[in-house]
Amino acid sequence: MKIIHKILIIVILQLICIQQNIFSQDTVTIAKPVKQKFKPETLKATMMAVSFPGFGQIYNRKLWKIPVVYAGFGALIYSAGFNSKNYNLYMKAYQDFTDLIPQTQSYTRLILADPATYDPVLNPKTYSLSTYSYYKDAMLRMVDYYKRYRDLSYIGIAGWYLISILDANVDASLFNYDVSPNLNLTLVPIQMTLPGGFMGAGVGVDLIINF
Repeated sequence: MKIIHKILIIVILQLICIQQNIFSQDTVTIAKPVKQKFKPETLKATMMAVSFPGFGQIYNRKLWKIPVVYAGFGALIYSAGFNSKNYNLYMKAYQDFTDLIPQTQSYTRLILADPATYDPVLNPKTYSLSTYSYYKDAMLRMVDYYKRYRDLSYIGIAGWYLISILDANVDASLFNYDVSPNLNLTLVPIQMTLPGGFMGAGVGVDLIINF
């Protein structure tokens, strides 16, 4: 009987081992996928910004900069249109004011005074030469004013375009910039000598590099 008991114990142990091996073979270890950190390419960000304003900021995932980029373009385009419109208006009025054609009277929409006081074409007997010269010079100044700011608006549009490209380039370059913990910059109070030999308090800068 003892032999039979031993044989049964051995058989049971073997069955347990076989079952554990089967379970271990059926178990598959699934490795979690490693999430790759986004690293923008400087050249790609720059080329996208060149192709269309704002694309570089989208590529760099700085979406909060998109409204800033387009607000700047919107303001400059509006300024260019406003100044261009008024430049054309005053230029046409100045040309009509200085010609000798009675039918061209666009300047009357800009000058609120009575034409009898300043218009030598419509009112040659009642106009004043000084008043005529005043309005002539005033319209010419307005022509120069709106022309200057129209040109500055166009320059601003080109400059803002370049700034958006530069921003995308620098942003992509510094995206993964990491300040090493071995480099430390601190402000410390110091005692400094003032003119006349007096002592005073000041602020010093300590740059610490750990190797």
